[in-house]
Amino acid sequence: VAWLALDPGDADPVVFLTHLVAAIRAAEPDVGIDALALLEAGGTTPAESVLVSLVNDLDVLAGPTVVALDDYHVLGHSVVHELVTFLLDNLPPAVTLAITTRADPPLPLSRLRARGELSEVRAADLRFTTSEAQAFLNEVMGLQLEPALVAALETRTEGWAAGLQLAALSAQTHADTAEGSADIDRFVAAFSGSHRF
Repeated sequence: VAWLALDPGDADPVVFLTHLVAAIRAAEPDVGIDALALLEAGGTTPAESVLVSLVNDLDVLAGPTVVALDDYHVLGHSVVHELVTFLLDNLPPAVTLAITTRADPPLPLSRLRARGELSEVRAADLRFTTSEAQAFLNEVMGLQLEPALVAALETRTEGWAAGLQLAALSAQTHADTAEGSADIDRFVAAFSGSHRF
């Protein structure tokens, strides 16, 4: 896995390509030597030439690889989207591009969907259902909460695993100092009514 955590500075194409090549080289050291040399030479080397070199190396030298672009939304309106579109259109079959973002990126998503080349995991897919929250809180975290309290926590945290875990950890801490499950139930009821995630 080649992981690139993006920041607003990566909206510059040269910075993006430099960081992308470095991330891929961290996962596949033989890949990107020529692409990096093109970037370091500066001048008027077209970005597409750097990408062609990188894609060729990935095709010949890399095994199954995931290139992860994290926080893609921070790029805003950038020419980098054209470079990523080029990657999407030319990556070898053994390479997968994974993008995490808070908003739909300005990439050819419809075309990728139509070709069956896009797998999407949306916010709703990541949220726990009430039954999943019950299994997590009671079976994994050992709280033994009543269904109404589980439902209240699931609603209050909007099913987010991190929110449920924080609530469970707080309840466990309270259980260590409380006497009996009634106190835990009161604590969880108060917690689900007063905290926002």
